[in-house]
Amino acid sequence: MPSGQFPTPTRRADAERNRDKILAAARSAFADPGADVSMAEISRRAGVGMATLYRNFPGRRELLEALFADEVDAVCVAAETVDGETPGAVLTAWLHRFFAFSTSKRHIASELLEHTDRSNPLFDNNRARVIAAGRPLLAAAQRAHEVRDDLALEQVLDMVIAIATIHGGTRYLEPILQTALDGLRPRPM
Repeated sequence: MPSGQFPTPTRRADAERNRDKILAAARSAFADPGADVSMAEISRRAGVGMATLYRNFPGRRELLEALFADEVDAVCVAAETVDGETPGAVLTAWLHRFFAFSTSKRHIASELLEHTDRSNPLFDNNRARVIAAGRPLLAAAQRAHEVRDDLALEQVLDMVIAIATIHGGTRYLEPILQTALDGLRPRPM
């Protein structure tokens, strides 16, 4: 079980479907950074009653934490499943996935910070999980001499996060990200 998450009791299939519908509706609703998303709106979008929503997520903070943790889970799984022809290509593909996560979670993370603080172990635990998932990818790319060996994964992730915070759409941000990723290549001798 990933750290920062608590065991959940076994759920009935219909209860699990309702939880999944709520998370999908919330993910979609929070994707619009300008939207003011209420719990009632999430309930409506999910097609479940308010009691079902609150049975699954007692409050907004719990819903946001679940969304954030689900996205971190997806990034960690991607570290094991992402394809590439070389270790450097695998790392780059995973960093693109991490970038997509970073840009999409911006609204969820800022909303979550309104309901908790930065000392919440959710942030540190999930960062540690992402680092643990990506570290073997960086090490493999460095052993293959496709990525500079003077960089730690934390530095690379911080660079990607910094680019993700720049305001602008994908067409604006992608060339910036690609330029930064090109800079990971070893310096010519």
